[in-house]
Amino acid sequence: MINKVLVLFTFVSFLFMGCNETNVDQTEHENQKSVETTTTVQDESQHEKNLKVETSKTDGEMNVKAEYRLDKDDWSFKPIGNANPKVVLLTFDDAPDKYSLKIAKTLKRHEVPALFFVNGHFLENDENKAMLKEIHEMGFPIGNHTYSHVNLKELSEKEQEREIVKLNNLVEGIIGERPKYFRAPFGSNTDHSIKAAEKEKMLVMNWTYGYDWEKEYQDKKALTEIMRNSPYLGNGANLLMHDRKWTSEAIEDIVKGLQKKGYKILDPKLIETPA
Repeated sequence: MINKVLVLFTFVSFLFMGCNETNVDQTEHENQKSVETTTTVQDESQHEKNLKVETSKTDGEMNVKAEYRLDKDDWSFKPIGNANPKVVLLTFDDAPDKYSLKIAKTLKRHEVPALFFVNGHFLENDENKAMLKEIHEMGFPIGNHTYSHVNLKELSEKEQEREIVKLNNLVEGIIGERPKYFRAPFGSNTDHSIKAAEKEKMLVMNWTYGYDWEKEYQDKKALTEIMRNSPYLGNGANLLMHDRKWTSEAIEDIVKGLQKKGYKILDPKLIETPA
């Protein structure tokens, strides 16, 4: 009888211990699962935060809010809202011939933005294509100055459109972007060229003042003096210069002189465009 009781007691004890071990294992499994779930949720939450930061950064780079609008009465730029009115835009036509890259490097060294208007006939060789790509990669926007630098008023409507679109196609093939700005050679726009440029979603502009093509200003000192002290210098002025030796030599002093007068150099990316 005693033996039967001992056997029964041993069996019950063994069964009870087994149940406890099972409960402990199950509890540990559930706790581990809870930790893993919490970790996964935290990882997913952090991933979502990182994704939001990256998306916000990308959107910020792609969508820069316009702060200035072109005034077509005098081709200057007016602030939108509370933007600083005391700005000037630096533009360089006939790029990239011989001195555009040197000008761009000088501006980059002084952390100054500018807009380079290019011609297609300068982009018919690999060296100048590489030059344009380098200027663009330095952060300078590229504008359309027609393919052949001809007077658009002397061309048929079809030829005018070809001068504009052919260059946009070429530029896009080199830098991966189509120009957002258009300036006709000699400032000689036509109704059709304006429509063609607008169809390409480009902002049509001329300039407020420029002198470096005139003989008396084809000198570093003379050009620096007139660009800093022109009677047309004022808020939002659109300054026209070219790919020229004397311009490349004068640009550093021109920039310093404008800044000394309190002008901030306008970043073209802050200008309102049709696109």
